[in-house]
Amino acid sequence: MVKRGAFKKKIRIIKIIFLMLFFVALFWSASQNYSRKDLTINNQNQQEQQEIATTTEETTEKEKFLSEIIPFKFVEVVDSCGPFFDTDCLNVRSGPGTEYPIITRLRKGAVLNIPEQINIGDKTWYKINFDEWLRYPERVKEDWYIDSDFVKILPIWYENETERATPETIKSRAKKIIVSISEQKLSAYDVNGLFMESLVSTGIEVSPTPKGVFRIFKKMPSRYMQGPIQYYTSKYYDLPGVPWNMYFTAEGAVIHGTYWHNDFGNKHSSGCVNLNITDAKKLYDWAEIGTTVVIVE
Repeated sequence: MVKRGAFKKKIRIIKIIFLMLFFVALFWSASQNYSRKDLTINNQNQQEQQEIATTTEETTEKEKFLSEIIPFKFVEVVDSCGPFFDTDCLNVRSGPGTEYPIITRLRKGAVLNIPEQINIGDKTWYKINFDEWLRYPERVKEDWYIDSDFVKILPIWYENETERATPETIKSRAKKIIVSISEQKLSAYDVNGLFMESLVSTGIEVSPTPKGVFRIFKKMPSRYMQGPIQYYTSKYYDLPGVPWNMYFTAEGAVIHGTYWHNDFGNKHSSGCVNLNITDAKKLYDWAEIGTTVVIVE
């Protein structure tokens, strides 16, 4: 009995020793993991401090600016002069800053393609992009920049649309736009009846709006329109950012918004159908590729 008791005692001692060794190993492993984690945190803190220091240096030096690709395509001028440049207008500059020379001025209602923004300190500038065919490209000799404080960002879904043979295109033909030249009035209809009416300005006698039945085959939120046009009109015009364009002839007849006059109800245009900015956007959002356009006397 004495030997058996001594044997059990030795077994208990061995178990205790193994248990102590297990806890020592566990404690050592945990301390190593904590040290590695602490080292990682310190490295991250050092990296973050370096990044903050670098950012501070960049923002304090005016000539060092950050260019970013922005998650929207178009902006609308909302704080500027009216059709006749009667108040302060939004200046377009050749670079991102007020120290750069003024190239031209933009009026309220213009819509512009903005692929890039420039951040200098707490000020943001937008670079204007004309990624379209220009009749007179020599009129745009330098880059154009505008102050972001004077424009409104438009939703990202606004983009150029062209004709597509889809069920949606066929369905859209249930919508109809009728323009009366004699009344200088546009009326838009869908399956529920009259959607909207608005006074317009169609083409003057030397450049009349074409009569007939057409359909919208292209939509563009923004278009740089220039004249004169050979064999069509000798009138000089230079209109960047013409908004809410709905093309209905291959020759370039368009229903669009108008920021350079308010003579709606009278013939005024070079052949297009001019609408006020508010009604043009309303019609643009409603109309689809394939919508029928009827121009009558």
